[in-house]
Amino acid sequence: MAWHSGDGSGFLGGAMTVADVTLLVTAKAPVAGSAKTRLVPPLSEDEAAELAAAALLDTLAVVRDTPVRRRVVALRGDVREGELADQVDAALADVEVIEQRGETFAERLANAHADAARFGLPVLQVGMDTPQVTPELLQRCATTLTDPQVDAVLGPAADGGWWALGLCDAAPARGLVDVPMSTTRTGAQTLAMLHEHQQRTRLLPQLVDVDYPADALYVATLVRPGRFRSAVDALAHRLSSVEP
Repeated sequence: MAWHSGDGSGFLGGAMTVADVTLLVTAKAPVAGSAKTRLVPPLSEDEAAELAAAALLDTLAVVRDTPVRRRVVALRGDVREGELADQVDAALADVEVIEQRGETFAERLANAHADAARFGLPVLQVGMDTPQVTPELLQRCATTLTDPQVDAVLGPAADGGWWALGLCDAAPARGLVDVPMSTTRTGAQTLAMLHEHQQRTRLLPQLVDVDYPADALYVATLVRPGRFRSAVDALAHRLSSVEP
């Protein structure tokens, strides 16, 4: 199956029913100097962290409105030390929060899947870098994961990575530790890993995640009105000052 492109709108349709899935968000506390560092420059560390906080808040709002059985956030860092701390802390009250475990990003992803799987449901994991997701899209992705003919779902990102990974069984997530992260081949290698583990994998729509200034400007044109769009609008003159 070819990887899909676009914002996922063509993937939607049907009634919004509750999916028997745990929706897992892997997130980093939006602390200046450690959050969205690829936006620095043109942004300052504080501004980049504020943009990260806005993306996280919009993502959590979408997760709250997505009809699934459970909502979990695997969090790294202390949100009380980050931007928009009170707002982020309040938003996290709507979900179950677990601490990320592991030294590397891949280890933390694998452990987050294992921890979320303890509820006995398939796990659909997303990050905080695609605030353009909607409850309809996430619910459709979750429903796809519950198809008896599907073991896994993978949402490719335009940069060659991926924005979503769903597993009916957390065991294959251990294979992520052997997949180089943050490369143009991460998505393809993750798909190959899933096939090696004999996972019947359905591909989800391709999305753009927010890593660089151009990404932020583009994604802001896709999101519904909210914190992320407002934050990008306020910083647009800075974000657009970078040579393509």
